[in-house]
Amino acid sequence: MTTTTDAPPHLARPARSARSARNQQTNDYFDLVERANAAGLMGRRVGWYARRTVVLTASLALAVVLLLTLGNTWWQLAVAALFGVVLTQFAFLAHDGGHQQVFATSKHNEWFSRIIGNLVVGLSIGWWNRKHNRHHGNPNVIGKDGDIATGALVFVPGEEVGRSGFLGWVTRRQGWLFFPMLALFGPVLHYNSVQTLVTMPQVKHRVAESVLLGIRLIGFPALVLLTLGPALGAAFLVVQLAVFGVYMGATFAPNHKGMPLLPKDTSIDFLRRQVLTSRNIRGGRFVAWAMGGLNYQVEHHVFPRMPSVNLRHVRPIVQDFCAERDIPYTETGLFESYGIIVDYLNRVGLGYANPMDCPIAAQYR
Repeated sequence: MTTTTDAPPHLARPARSARSARNQQTNDYFDLVERANAAGLMGRRVGWYARRTVVLTASLALAVVLLLTLGNTWWQLAVAALFGVVLTQFAFLAHDGGHQQVFATSKHNEWFSRIIGNLVVGLSIGWWNRKHNRHHGNPNVIGKDGDIATGALVFVPGEEVGRSGFLGWVTRRQGWLFFPMLALFGPVLHYNSVQTLVTMPQVKHRVAESVLLGIRLIGFPALVLLTLGPALGAAFLVVQLAVFGVYMGATFAPNHKGMPLLPKDTSIDFLRRQVLTSRNIRGGRFVAWAMGGLNYQVEHHVFPRMPSVNLRHVRPIVQDFCAERDIPYTETGLFESYGIIVDYLNRVGLGYANPMDCPIAAQYR
């Protein structure tokens, strides 16, 4: 793991006024943006996204053909796993559209992600964008980032207190149970999407999303069950959902879980807040493909509208910039990150961990 723990320049000079410190922090970020612009990395990559969409569409078509032609055989469970992988890759594509990375106009990006997210993946983009935008604004900020809100798992130390019975048993072992529990992540995502469209006010294009989502969540299971019958069809859907949930969760979890948590009232500028709480994953192009470019999480949080294909190119620029200003920058291997997550969750579940023990986070109290 690569990390720098020295205090940032504005904390090392207490004589500087708060206003001048804020100005310097703002200038730091725009300086980094200028470097990325000078390298030509902020422009759209419509052609690359078009090729990616064509390849994924062909992969989905292949999976459908196999489903319809392979026959009533348990080899269909391998096809179900293929669906889980392809649908997760489509989710990455919808994520990029939601971040305005694909087209030059917001309208085109929104409809691109809305169609792919609802009709193909089965996730409401209205729900996802609302949740994900809050996360990007306040990553790992206690009380503001919904991704660390207590639910089946406890991410914030102290919130495990009072859990008893079966839930308490799960919490005390939540690190070891984390990956098995991800098998249930797919149905949870579908449920949250439906719940948002039914109950939440002011969902943009609610009718269109509802129609698209309904076609996906009713039509696909119906196709599977009619093709394979109730027993094999049900097994197919279980495998597809499990692979989808584990793949999604195993991709998003390494990005922030086990990184410093920040108090709700923390005073910290945008650049440092994004870098401090994010973790990159090493591994080259295969890992970048497998994680949809989200292995460059630091760069993604600093430049959320940058096309994901450009993140690997901006990485050395961000690394050099952080080194110049003593800003913490963290990068690990994939399996190392999983070990960190399991250990962190177990410590939280047992009441051992305290996010304020982290020397980096303590600088921003």
